[in-house]
Amino acid sequence: MKNAIQNFLNYLQYERKYSLNTIESYHNDLINFQNYLIANNHKYLQVNKEIIRNYLKYLEKSFKSTATISHAITTLRNFYNYLQNHHQIDFNPFLLIHNPKQAKKLPNYLTYDEIVKLIETATNDSKYAFRNTLILELLYATGLRVSELSSIKLKHINFEERSIRVIGKGSKERIVYYGKMAAEALDNYLKSRNKVNSNLDYLFLNNKGNQLSRSSIENIIKKLAFQSGIKTKISPHTLRHTFATHLLNEGAELRSVQELLGHENLKTTQIYTHISNERLRNVYLKTHPHNHK
Repeated sequence: MKNAIQNFLNYLQYERKYSLNTIESYHNDLINFQNYLIANNHKYLQVNKEIIRNYLKYLEKSFKSTATISHAITTLRNFYNYLQNHHQIDFNPFLLIHNPKQAKKLPNYLTYDEIVKLIETATNDSKYAFRNTLILELLYATGLRVSELSSIKLKHINFEERSIRVIGKGSKERIVYYGKMAAEALDNYLKSRNKVNSNLDYLFLNNKGNQLSRSSIENIIKKLAFQSGIKTKISPHTLRHTFATHLLNEGAELRSVQELLGHENLKTTQIYTHISNERLRNVYLKTHPHNHK
């Protein structure tokens, strides 16, 4: 199975042009399934519906979330489709398995005051103030995914138009924009950054002058959130949710937000309208006089 997995991952990378993050998540799902099959003396080319159901029960007993289990099923269904298309099996047994229904969970987001508080915390960090401030400003200004932010190169930035060319999921390209405050943060950071020898390709660098990793950005934001005293659980994706929610609350069109986020399907973006609607409902309930009678 090891060779089959590698061939499949190569197919995803070089033919389907999947992102490295997606390929890594597929790899993890496949290795977990391979380990399960080995532990239970099953052969991967002889998997049937019963074996799959037992594996899903094993994941549930391992306290895996519904989302994690659903992702695993999708990965394995695609893997066995690949095997069938390459004439290694006659039928894909994962076609008999449905993904579990997931409860719709509204993404958490920050208020504008919390955003300001988070950025103020970053500016007070004397050693990495310029860099960390820019990380927050750009995430809030553009709605970028953390992997997209980490991958920004100087050549991707149009300083005159205040725009950035982004390579998103599935190697799809889009343009995002940033405003005055992010532009000032960018200028301050580049002035401080150019004082040291560094990799001039990537925008965000670590203390060794190399590309700042996705995990490092996640840790930076967690640290700043803790220092700022904000109780909401914060990750880079929280700022992406905040970006979308604030745009819609201020009257932006849904399709414009969809393009800025790089969502392929409008339904993915529509979850933010539920957040906006909930906010309006709360405002109504709190302010309409007859609701207090």
